[in-house]
Amino acid sequence: MVVLHPLSDFIDSDFALSDLSYSYWYEGRCLQSGARLKLPRTSMSEAIAHSLMQYFANNDCYSREGKMYGILLVELPNGEQRVLKAFSGLLNGCSVVEGWVPPIPGREEVALEEARTLAQLDAIKQELFTLKQLSDRQQYQTLFDQFEQQLQAMSDRHHHCKHQRQEKRQQICNTLTSEALTIALEQLDAESRQQGIERRQLKRQQNAVLQPFEKLIAATDARISELKQQRKALSRQLQAQMHASYSLTNFSGRSQSLQELMPGGSPTGTGDCCAPKLLHYAATHNLKPLAMAEFWWGASSVNQDKIPGEFYGACAERCQPLMGFLLSGLKPISIPNRDFYTTSPLFPTKTEIPIIYEDEWLIAVNKPTGLLSVPGRYRDRQDSVLSRLRHLLADGMALVSVHRLDQETSGILLLARDRQTHRQLSQQFQQRQIHKVYEAILSGAVTVEQGVIELPLWGDPENRPEQKVDWQHGKPSLTHFQVIAREGNYTRVEFTPLTGRTHQLRVHAADPRGLGVTILGDRLYGCCAVTSRLHLHARELRFQHPQLEKTLHLQAITPF
Repeated sequence: MVVLHPLSDFIDSDFALSDLSYSYWYEGRCLQSGARLKLPRTSMSEAIAHSLMQYFANNDCYSREGKMYGILLVELPNGEQRVLKAFSGLLNGCSVVEGWVPPIPGREEVALEEARTLAQLDAIKQELFTLKQLSDRQQYQTLFDQFEQQLQAMSDRHHHCKHQRQEKRQQICNTLTSEALTIALEQLDAESRQQGIERRQLKRQQNAVLQPFEKLIAATDARISELKQQRKALSRQLQAQMHASYSLTNFSGRSQSLQELMPGGSPTGTGDCCAPKLLHYAATHNLKPLAMAEFWWGASSVNQDKIPGEFYGACAERCQPLMGFLLSGLKPISIPNRDFYTTSPLFPTKTEIPIIYEDEWLIAVNKPTGLLSVPGRYRDRQDSVLSRLRHLLADGMALVSVHRLDQETSGILLLARDRQTHRQLSQQFQQRQIHKVYEAILSGAVTVEQGVIELPLWGDPENRPEQKVDWQHGKPSLTHFQVIAREGNYTRVEFTPLTGRTHQLRVHAADPRGLGVTILGDRLYGCCAVTSRLHLHARELRFQHPQLEKTLHLQAITPF
């Protein structure tokens, strides 16, 4: 089976000789020496990956399921460069596919047990699906809503009657006396008691109708919980068997099982990721790794943290703990200075951060696309504008970001050099006193020349980081827009947001109740065009300098 592919299958040979810049490091510590070992993701490896994405875009079989894919650029003993490619887990149900590196050795040893367990898991999956589609749930919800509407209508009517009785009591107390007053008041009390009886009767009717459904749904939910526990136990059992048999080899020739490498246990799927498969294959076939790149393709991941076409580093739970072992035996990589805009020895990437304004109180930079504004939660998301500036500047540790731009958005980012300035600028943002202008290219034609988009936005906790229009839970968001050019099938638009909700401009562009056309390159919101970046740029920022008491108007030329 051929798994070593020539560079010419992916990119022009001239590219391989001209661009060696880096954007991410796979790294780990050698278990024996403690030395820090590194393997880069280069612009060349990204170009190879982009070529693979273009192939995927024209082949439906790669869009049926979302998963990680990876490529490893390697050097043969004769000095020639070749490309390995891998997929995580199974590809359309197969672990071995022509042209792709095979799985880690050991899987065949538990093949029968794996097949039996997978059949059990599939049966559980089917039963869970059936139980979750229980028609009684919808019927219960419909009846529940009907009773709630009746109760609410009754409550409104009773409230109105109560108000009338209060007015009537006051009136008869002023006009009647003695026995007539007593009788009139008793009639009002009787009416109140009758309405209480009416409400209790409706509640009893509600309980009588809904309780059978509730018992059935409770039993169904109990069965679902039981099946999930069974699924979890079966998965863990299979995982333990597979990890005991899986054997990884590094570049020093040493082999260890996953169980030995991660004795405390490891998540499901460890060893089936792209990076371990690629590095193990290279180590066992005398191939020198030069650069690696991993990306997501297909549907977005379940929790929406993976976007099709985006590059990702080693996952913190499965791959990162193995990196030190897998990279052991590699010789140090020489890094020519000419290939970098050296921004920091900690973050040696090609991306520079131009400073467009600076004084003793604040600093404004032109953030490049692909770089975080501030560090993320996990190890592979620490590189950011704030991280770099804190390392580079003498007073860097005091820097605080006043606002944020999405990772793929470029443009003006404002940082404060002291807490007081940060507080004052943050207050201007909160009070909408800062004028912001963005420029974007939309992936289609916009028929309206200008206007205002006002939609309530809500971040669904089940689908982070995606935002959506939600009239019940959403927060108000307001954007002015102006078409400034039409370029073929695309439309260049100027956005002026009056609020600062997460992904506000991206949703206002993509949602049919907004412009109904996604920003070019915005895969999260449905743009399918293959492009190198999100075409959204924070072009202008105008605000009152809190110390100098003058208006600053900052501008950064749109790079697309």
